[in-house]
Formats: sequence, structure tokens, C-alpha cells
Amino acid sequence: MDNLKIKATKSSPEISFDYENNTLEITGKSYPANIEEFYTPVFFWLKKYLSQLESQKVTVNVELIYFNSSTSMVLMAFFENLEGAVNNGKSISINWICEEDDDDTLEYGEEFQEDFEKLEFNFVQKSV
Repeated sequence: MDNLKIKATKSSPEISFDYENNTLEITGKSYPANIEEFYTPVFFWLKKYLSQLESQKVTVNVELIYFNSSTSMVLMAFFENLEGAVNNGKSISINWICEEDDDDTLEYGEEFQEDFEKLEFNFVQKSV
């Protein structure tokens, strides 16, 4: 299986899904004009990856400095896929990364954690 790499733009995040190292990363800003067009290959890759996943531990790093409500819905669907895999015995943890003074982004991560009780969320606050 190939890795998935999508470069960031002004309005879309960098996607770096590393099959060999079981690391999925979403970083930057996310408010693409056509959100479905941008995220369709991401979900296609994710579903294929999760179907082939065995006992490896998967780390998901989410470091979005800004995202709109449409991206919030995409993240809900993304986490639903991950939680489904956890329900099937897979080991997946989420690192929700934000700057230490960014209370809004931290709060969004905490809200996702409340919705997905089986996913392990780690909150990483980094210094500015």
C-alpha cells in the first residue's frame, strides 16, 4: 500500500499518512472550497488502510490551527472510522496538538473526545 501525501495550501491541510510507520498526520488549516473533493481521497485511503490493519499500534496526529464547521463534520466522520476500527480490536491513539494558549482548539479536541469514548485522546500543548 502506498503512503498518502497531500501538500498544504492556503486553505487545506497537509495530509501525511505513513503506511509503514502507522502514523497519520493532519496539520495546518482546513477550510477548502470543495471539502468533499479534498477529503474523498483521504477517506478512500483510510478505509483501505484500516481494512488491512492487523495488530500494529496507530498514531494519529491532528494539529489544525484553524478549521471550519465543514471540516468539523469531516473530523467527526474520520474519528467514526477510527473508532469503528478500535471496536474491531485495533489500537489507535489520537494526539490532538495545539499551542498552549489556544483554548478554543483544545476545547474542540475535548468535545471530540466526549463523542468518541473508545478512542484514546492525548492532548499535547506546545509552546509558542
